[in-house]
Amino acid sequence: MSESQTTVAAICQTLSEKIAAGFYRTEGRLPSERTLSEEFSTTRITLRESLGQLEAQGLIYREVRRGWFISPPRILYNPLQRSHFHAMAKEQGRIAQTELLDASQIKGSDILCQRLNLPPQSDIYCIRRLRYIDGRAVLYVEHYLNPKFFPDIIHDDLTQSLTDLYFSRYGVKYGRVRFDMVPTRLPEQASTALKVAAGSPALFITRINRDRQDRVIDCDLEYWRYDALQIDVEVG
Repeated sequence: MSESQTTVAAICQTLSEKIAAGFYRTEGRLPSERTLSEEFSTTRITLRESLGQLEAQGLIYREVRRGWFISPPRILYNPLQRSHFHAMAKEQGRIAQTELLDASQIKGSDILCQRLNLPPQSDIYCIRRLRYIDGRAVLYVEHYLNPKFFPDIIHDDLTQSLTDLYFSRYGVKYGRVRFDMVPTRLPEQASTALKVAAGSPALFITRINRDRQDRVIDCDLEYWRYDALQIDVEVG
């Protein structure tokens, strides 16, 4: 092991032990890179390599122009459980919040229309939202809806649960759902909303939802911070 690798390993071990001991718990963030470089008598390059390794482990995360923070516990996500975001957070003793970025009617791309079982170039609703757990943005999501089932929904309060809104206003309940989950890199739009560097690792979930009559009603494209989510499935 080279001298640089030895230094990186030592920094990672020291910071990991301090995080586990709650050393930075009050502020919730690490000291500045300059302070840490001086503390470990090392260069910024070596320090950033160490911080990058801890970030890859999910122990810390970086926000653009704000610095490094201690990662909170991951939210448990069971795709088989028919629970919406706010209910899922509440069940785990966490606080959820949803911010509406925008909502509009657009011409659907070929792939979106195909997913929604619509003819090419059909009008669809696009709702973009940012979702928080305990004040931290963890999920950027784009919802694409078939307007036939939800006329004028884009003028509603879209910070609430769409699951609840579907039923209370339109009498629509979810039926079958298809999930596709892959690791990816955050596109610019998602990374900007989540305040992380473009290309940061993420879990990308595509969800196609049907109603109780087995009609495709919407398609969700979810970009989760990779350090915010733990898939938890139990099959009986």
